[in-house]
Formats: sequence, structure tokens, C-alpha cells
Amino acid sequence: MGEGTAPRMTNKTLQDIFRERSDDRFASCPYILYKVVRDEPYRMLTYGEFTRRSIAFAAALHALGIQRGDRILIASESRPEWMITDFASIILGAISVPVFPTLTSHQTQYIVEHSQAKLAVVSSEYQLRKILAVIDQLPLLESVIVMDDTVQLPTHERVRFEHFSKLETEFAGTTASYADVTPDDVVTIIYTSGTTGVPKGVMLTHRNLVSNVAASRAAIPAVDKDDIFLSFLPLSHGFERVASYLKFSVGLQVAYAESIDSVARNLVEIKPTVMTAVPRFFERVYSRIDATRASLTPTRRYIFDWGMRVGAKYAKPLEGERVGILTRALYPIADTLVLKKVRERTGGKIRFIFSGGAALKPELGRAFAALGITILEGYGLTETSPVVAVNREGSVRWGTVGHPIDGVEVRIADDGEILVRGENVMKGYYRDEHATRQMIDADGWLHTGDIGVCDEQGRIRITDRKKHLIILANGKNIAPAPIESMIESSPLIDQVVVLGELRDFCSALIVPNHEAIADPATARHQIEQELARINRELAGYEKIRRFELLAEPFTLENGMLTPTLKVRRKEVERRYADLIEGMYADRRSHAE
Repeated sequence: MGEGTAPRMTNKTLQDIFRERSDDRFASCPYILYKVVRDEPYRMLTYGEFTRRSIAFAAALHALGIQRGDRILIASESRPEWMITDFASIILGAISVPVFPTLTSHQTQYIVEHSQAKLAVVSSEYQLRKILAVIDQLPLLESVIVMDDTVQLPTHERVRFEHFSKLETEFAGTTASYADVTPDDVVTIIYTSGTTGVPKGVMLTHRNLVSNVAASRAAIPAVDKDDIFLSFLPLSHGFERVASYLKFSVGLQVAYAESIDSVARNLVEIKPTVMTAVPRFFERVYSRIDATRASLTPTRRYIFDWGMRVGAKYAKPLEGERVGILTRALYPIADTLVLKKVRERTGGKIRFIFSGGAALKPELGRAFAALGITILEGYGLTETSPVVAVNREGSVRWGTVGHPIDGVEVRIADDGEILVRGENVMKGYYRDEHATRQMIDADGWLHTGDIGVCDEQGRIRITDRKKHLIILANGKNIAPAPIESMIESSPLIDQVVVLGELRDFCSALIVPNHEAIADPATARHQIEQELARINRELAGYEKIRRFELLAEPFTLENGMLTPTLKVRRKEVERRYADLIEGMYADRRSHAE
């Protein structure tokens, strides 16, 4: 039932990959493009400069007392120093503990305490303040290194503070000793953000990560040193983390976006050929395209729609289908008049984008394919290093996450849960054997918590999270994710959470897309009509009977999104408990 290839043994380590790329043959090859100051031109770091700096920083960390197995916290946005710290840790056999830079002081404190971190490397004064606020509750923390030179370092009776650049300068040219590591040594502990409960520390080994890099590379279109990769997902994200090792092993150029808000501008500046992204990125990009289309004159809108139809037919080889002679003849015209102009907003050179972290709406995949931008959707978890499956060029099936990658077995349990086994499966949860045993059974199958099916060709389709299944009072089981996807496909709706656990019917909390609603006074009526249309496509017990509109979107800042942009359902339910109770107390039906 959808099983992939049998596991194989990987004996290479990330140290080996670093040594290979440290070869003098690659010294002058461009590696990282970055900005020190917002809006300034991009600067470039070569592979030679990067590997020398990483070795020097490893020597500096060793001088601070860091040894094999010690934990090093990294609290920073994506920048060269992040990767330098990571590879310095790998050289020493230490264990990096990345945290999302958006975490609060309290959340960071928990991770520092639980991981028993000996050292923290932080990017800025903002990140430093979060450590300082709780430093007296962190007895095992011995040193803090700050990347930004302009930050005034405090003094503390127990903790040593240093500037990153000072240590680099002091140990420049010093050769660090490589620790004797094995493929089964832990490289990193990544704390899952989680939509509920306390974060758990996922222990990933060299074998986990190297096998995932190799199998992912074999499954995707060829990339080489001439490709430019725009990175805007945080390096603390498991998806971007393994992608960073893949880029390094291949020798790609990597440009870091200044921020999530600057991606549109950085795309035009860098003109990348490859990217990783989450579905929310595609939704935002296409909503802008759709808004532009709506503003066109009727004639121009007709040409735009014609061009997209031609582009959609021309993209059929992605799905293994042939292109007709007429489409081939019309495509250059459609591309000149419509498609190329839209692609130029993304720099004009993107060959493909990897999508992960959440389900991609099929209509978005098709729309970008029509524009000439290939999205290859994949699936995985932090606990699987992270890639489990990915769509391949030439056999894409929208709405699925493709076939398992090499060395990964996938099985669908009797209750529909997706089980995974292979070299990519984590070593376990740090300091939590009970949770590890709950996640990985005696036969080595990791229970993902995702519900899915396999099609006749073995492609995986995710239907929902096991924990997110809604059980109505009458015992009916409802998967909210597909319903939410249908609702969010409306241009009038930005975000939605479907509710109904142990209730008589389903309801919804909806964040309107205010940019698409011309008259705010009629927003409720317009959305009511949209829900009535959507309800016609749902089973009777799935229909949304009542809804409420929210003035505030779900964001990282208000705590209703995880750092990976997933809705924290429990937090939403807690925040709007009174509103929810009101929907079920009110016997009127707002959306029959």
C-alpha cells in the first residue's frame, strides 16, 4: 500500500560534506549573497571564505570550552553567521539547537533549559534581551555570543559575553580539530513548534540528514553551481535546514531575503532560479496577481485569461501529458503578451519551487504551472529529517505530495494514518523516551499523525491531521482541512478555522480578505453567499451552519500561528471561546 523502496545504509557525515566543499577547487565559487544593512546592495561570500570562517569559529568555540556533544543554541534570522555557527558545531561534534527568532523570551527559556545548552549564539540586541530576561534561570548557560557588532555587551558574574566578529578575528587562520563523529551521532535538536502542547526536541543524526539530502537530490530536477537559490524561510525550519545542506553539497549560490516582507523586491534583485516556500507564500503572490487581473479593462482581462489557458495546456508535460501542435504554436504569443510579464515579478528566471510545510491547493499549483513556474510539492515532518515524499517533474499530480523518496518506506495504517520507516526517521525526542515510544513503534514505523491515502501509482494524498479530526455529537467524523481549503479558495476569505467537536453541527471563524471586499458593510452578506455556494458541495453533516467574522488575522505576533505558519487551533479556540459558544447558543442558522 504505497510502500517506497527499502532502507539503505548511509555512512557519510555532514563533516564529510564540509570537508569536500572546503577543497581549494571551490574556494573562489560564490556561496552566500547577503545584506548587512536593509536596502543596501547584496554582498557575496565565497565557499573558501565561508569554510575558513567556519573553521576559525570552531576553534574559537573550542577555546570557550565547547566539546563533542555540547548543545549550542542559535537564535537568529538567516544570515552567514547562522550557517558558520552550524558548521562550526558540526566540526566540533557539538549539537546545534536552533530556535525561531520569533519566539518569546519564555519560549526560548524553555528550550535553553530543556536542551541544557552550554552556549547561545544570538543575532541582535532583540534576541539578546530575550536571553537576558531569563538568564538567572539558566544555570547551565556559560557563554553568549552576539553577531551584531553594534550591540553593547553586558557583564554578568557567571555568563561570558563575546562579539562574533571579535572571536573570528582572534582565531582567524587557526585550524580547528575535527571531532571523531559517527553517522549515528546527533547533529541537531530541533524543537517542534507544535499547534498544541509543550515543544519536543527532535534529535536528528548525521545519517538522518545526509540520507535525506542524497535522496531529495535524486528526486528533484538537476541543480548545479549556476543556480541561484533565494532563501526566505528561517534556517530554524527543518525544511529549509535540509535544503541548506543540499545547496552546500551541490555548490549552489544562496541569497538570503532581507525579511518575509521584502521577498517581492529581493526576487527582482536576485533573479533566483530555485526556491523553497510554504503554501501561504503562493497564496499571497497569486492574490496580488488576481487583484491586478481584476483591475484590467475587459479586453486586457480577456487576453490575460486566454494567455493563462494557453499556459495551462503548455504545462501539461509536468503531469506526463503531451502538448498539442496548436498550443505549441500559440504559446510564444501568450508568453510574450501575458505570462512573461507576470514571471518578471519573480525575477523572470525561476525554474521550480519546492513547496512544503502544509497542503498546497491544486488550483495554485496549476496557476503557477500555467505561468511557467513549476511547483514541486512535497511532504515531511521534522521527525523525518524532513522529506518523506515529493512530486517529480513529469509525473506531478496536483493534490498529492508525490511518491516516497529513495530509502523511505510509507505505509497506510488501518485507521488511515501515514506511517514512515527509513534512515530519515529521527533518533528520538531528547529527554523524552515515553514520547519517542509513542511516536516510533517496535518495528521502526514512525506514526506521523497525518491521515492519508495512496493512489494507484503510489502517490500520497494527505487528507488531514489525525488530531484535527472533528467528531460531531452524532459520531460523524469530519476532516476540517479540506473544508477549510475550499473556503479559503474564495477570494473574499483570507483565513478560516472550522469547528464542531462534540457539537451538533459545524461552524467557522473567518478572517475576511478586506482588500477583495469593496463595501465592508456588506462583508457578512457576501461571505454568507460564498458559504452557501461551498455548502452545496459538502455532505449534510459537513456544512457550515454558522460563522463569525474576525477583525484580527491569525499571525505569529498574536500567537495564533506557529513559526511555520500553521494555525494554533487550541489557541484560537481559547481566544474566541465566548464567540464560539455564542454561535452554538444562537439557534438561528447563518449559512444554510
